[in-house]
Amino acid sequence: MAQRQQEPWARYQGRRLWRHLSWLRTQGLARLIEEDNLNPLQRASRAVAGWRWRQARQARPGAATAVFVVGLQRSGTNMLVRGLERDPRFQVYNENHRAAFNRFRLRPDPVIRQLVERSRHPYVLFKPLCDSHRTADLLDGLGLEPAPRGMWAYRSVDGRARSAVAKFGDTNLRMLRDLAAGGGQDRWEAQRLSPDSMQLIASINWAARSPHDAAAMFWYVRNRLYFELGLAERPDVLLVSYDAMLADPRAEMGRICRFLDLPFDARLVAHVEGRRGGGEARLELHPRIRARCDELAAQLDAARRTVPTRPVGGEVGR
Repeated sequence: MAQRQQEPWARYQGRRLWRHLSWLRTQGLARLIEEDNLNPLQRASRAVAGWRWRQARQARPGAATAVFVVGLQRSGTNMLVRGLERDPRFQVYNENHRAAFNRFRLRPDPVIRQLVERSRHPYVLFKPLCDSHRTADLLDGLGLEPAPRGMWAYRSVDGRARSAVAKFGDTNLRMLRDLAAGGGQDRWEAQRLSPDSMQLIASINWAARSPHDAAAMFWYVRNRLYFELGLAERPDVLLVSYDAMLADPRAEMGRICRFLDLPFDARLVAHVEGRRGGGEARLELHPRIRARCDELAAQLDAARRTVPTRPVGGEVGR
């Protein structure tokens, strides 16, 4: 498939600056700093903790486990990453880290493999949300030992749709209009979508639909990949719920720690305590979109409850 011509650097940076200024006006400075991990004191504290951990154990490269946090934007992945990076065992490459990402897409596989092999930490965490459709490729194709692991994070469709519209406006709506009209096939948003998903997108009159409808539909077609790509059958992929994390942080983080063979530490969920809410009110969505989303939500919740959490491989990072 032909690659879409990359947007010129100056235009791309201008759009990013304008978007950040908009977020600053609508969400405030504190939220922007939290979202983009801009607090210099927190970043320095994590760097010092990692350095001390390496020095105390005389850690050497070559034994790190790659962990890929995947799913869909505005699904609680920041909360998950913020928790795990409090543990000095983790070296974290978030989606805006230039060593591992170019414009939020993972750099070529040899670059990612080299970052893991050179790390002196037991875990190297990446958050390639725009490459979630490549999860199986990343787990199987990097040639890493120990074998990588993946965590697919999801959130209620209503919560995700509200958050996406608040953050990105009508971006999903414009993208789906493009796909429905037969364009945009080389966009990351369209990669590996099933024929049924593409037909569903094309069957809806997006000129008459709201940004929330589009954000919900995008939630549906991208989270559906968890099942369509066979990730639900893989013991090296854990399904993680943002809503469950809010409801019972220790229980959900405990599942994650067992999956990663990581000792549980209350500091991993200290940033989650006090953020528990009463659930998301249901949006007024197009009936066809609502029906599809409710069906998939039930499947995701059932998969998370029924698949036992089990460690994959031996213990690491003790």
